[in-house]
Amino acid sequence: MSELTTVARPYAKAAFDFAVEKETVAQWQEMLVFAGAVAQDDAIKQVLNGAYSADRLAEIFIGVCGEQIDENGQNFIKVLAENQRLSALPEVATLFNQLKADFDKEIDVDVTSAIKLTKAQQTNISKALEKRLARKVKLNCNVDKAVVAGLVIKAGDTVIDGSIHTKLNRLADALQA
Repeated sequence: MSELTTVARPYAKAAFDFAVEKETVAQWQEMLVFAGAVAQDDAIKQVLNGAYSADRLAEIFIGVCGEQIDENGQNFIKVLAENQRLSALPEVATLFNQLKADFDKEIDVDVTSAIKLTKAQQTNISKALEKRLARKVKLNCNVDKAVVAGLVIKAGDTVIDGSIHTKLNRLADALQA
């Protein structure tokens, strides 16, 4: 998967820079998400692995996408086809979404607790994280009884583990040492 990310990154960056310049970030995001979904279709995967020329592949792909892809998006598809990178479109879309979130100063945060959090608790957590991370926070709350009590918060590479389960494990490790 990391190889695919490496391949997709320059395309996602180029598309994002173009979209920012033309002030069409939301439109490009929609196009790339749609094109990424098309590229994951089993029938399209067979076509992409077939012995078609780059022009024919681009023509087929653009035909399937129809009006969901504008002229600039079609040019992007042609470039991907010429470089045999159409299969990287789902990863391009994912990376584009990450670039957009960074640009908008937004971050998705996964919060895991032993019980369902109230709206007030979610608001308090969100405000505290927005202050700490200097970004707009979108909470994804999950319940996991294994947490026992406390919270496990994951925001990108940052993990804040305040669960009793982890504290008990650390205590057990310390006692065994």
